[in-house]
Amino acid sequence: MITPAQNFLNKNKIPYQTYEYNCNTRHDFGKFAAAALGIAEERVFKTILLQHDKKTFVTCVVPVNGLISMKNTARLLGLKSVEITDPGTAMRVTGYVIGGISPFGQKRSTLTVLDESAFKFEEILVSGGRRGFSLGIKPQDLVTVLNARTGDIMEHSQLPE
Repeated sequence: MITPAQNFLNKNKIPYQTYEYNCNTRHDFGKFAAAALGIAEERVFKTILLQHDKKTFVTCVVPVNGLISMKNTARLLGLKSVEITDPGTAMRVTGYVIGGISPFGQKRSTLTVLDESAFKFEEILVSGGRRGFSLGIKPQDLVTVLNARTGDIMEHSQLPE
């Protein structure tokens, strides 16, 4: 079954690879995908929906082994603040279930931000639109097709010396 994410990429003539695995977890979907596929966590990206207000939504695409910095993300977009969207709203806005939210083919158009660490890789994996299904894509293609912003939007904890 072709997902809305695949339809979106096909329509825009963006090449991608498909990766399928048996998803039997209820949390940490991205880390589970990395382990199931035998791919480094730094190369597998999760899609998190943030919001600035009731109308401004931001799709953040970040490595599964990291945490989003709300301050860095808001600053990059010129917003006062952002917060994580509740799961019900995220599913309504994107049209996808939690654990299967793809940055592509969402019901509603959102601002999109890709963490700059993606450019260390020729291909990154993102959700393909359902649990147990990922798409491999070139980071630059993601930026181009979604008109995404890029920057350092990760939390970097300061370790004591």
